[in-house]
Amino acid sequence: MSEGREVRSGAVLVMGEALIDLVPVPDEPELYRAQPGGAPANVAAGLARLATPSWFAGALGGDGYARMIEQRLVSAGTELGLCARSELPTTLAVADPGPDGTSYHFHLQDTATFRLPDHSAVVDRFAAVYVGGLAAVVEPAAGAVAATARAGAERSLLVVDPNVREDRTIDPEPSARRLRELCELAQVVKASDEDLARLWPDTDPDETCRRLAGQGRLVILTRGAKGSTAYAGSAEPVSVPAVPVEVVNTIGAGDAFMAGVLTWLSADGAHREGGVAGLSRDRVEEMLVLASRVAASVVAQTGTEPSLPDDDLG
Repeated sequence: MSEGREVRSGAVLVMGEALIDLVPVPDEPELYRAQPGGAPANVAAGLARLATPSWFAGALGGDGYARMIEQRLVSAGTELGLCARSELPTTLAVADPGPDGTSYHFHLQDTATFRLPDHSAVVDRFAAVYVGGLAAVVEPAAGAVAATARAGAERSLLVVDPNVREDRTIDPEPSARRLRELCELAQVVKASDEDLARLWPDTDPDETCRRLAGQGRLVILTRGAKGSTAYAGSAEPVSVPAVPVEVVNTIGAGDAFMAGVLTWLSADGAHREGGVAGLSRDRVEEMLVLASRVAASVVAQTGTEPSLPDDDLG
C-alpha cells in the first residue's frame, strides 16, 4: 500500500470513476453548477460519511476539477492511497434532469478519469470490492476493472452495481456484455429495474434477479419511489417501501443506497457466516431499511452526501 497506511478491518475498495457533473441551476437553466460525481466516487465518499473505511481506486487529473474532487473525497474521509494521478483533464458529465430521472452526456476522450491500474494484488486486504459504472466499460479502465473484479470475487466479496449509462460516445453492446459478465462474477449485485431491462431486455427484471440469486448471490433491485427488493439465494424476495420524503434531488440517490448496503454488510458481518445468499429474511429487511434511509437523506437535499440517522448501526 502506498502512503504507508494499513487497511482497517471492514474497509471497502471502491474502483471506478470520479468525474464532474455539470448540473443545471434551478430556475436558471442556462447556468450549470460543477458538482463532483461519478457513481464509484459517490459510493466511496458515502461510505466514509457513514463511518465505513473506504479506499478510492480511481484516477485524478491535473486540473481544477480534479482538485475539487480530491477535496470532496478527503473531506469525507476517503483514503486516496490507491488513487492514480495524471496531468490529463477530468471527464465531464452534463446532466439533463427530467421527470423520469436524470440522463447524461459525457465528455470522455483523453481524460485522466479512466487511466486506472489493476488492483488485483491488494483485494484480499479488503472486506469488499465494489466496481461498476463507466470505468467498467470505458477503456483503458475497463480491462483493469475486470481483472480486479475477478480477483475480488475469488479473495474478497465482489459487489457490482452496473449503473448502466447510455450515450453516443459509448458503444452499447460491448458495454452491456462487460456489465453482464461483472454481474455474473459478483456475490452481490445491486441494480435498478432500468439497469436490468437494458442488460437483459428480453427478461422481466424480477426473473433476472431470481436467476442471478438462484446461483448463490444476493441481488438487490431498486425501483426508485417504489422501494427496493432483495433476493437472497433461492429464498422468497424481501421488499421494503421507499422512505417518504419531499424530493429535492435524485442525483446520487442510488449511490447512497449502495453505500448503505455496503455499510450494513461491513458492520454486520452476517454474510461471513454462511455467504450472502444465506442471509435471513430479518437481516435482509434490516439491510434494505438502512439503505433506504441513507438514500432518502440524499433525495431530501441538494447534493449527494448521505447521512446516517442516529438510531442506525448504533
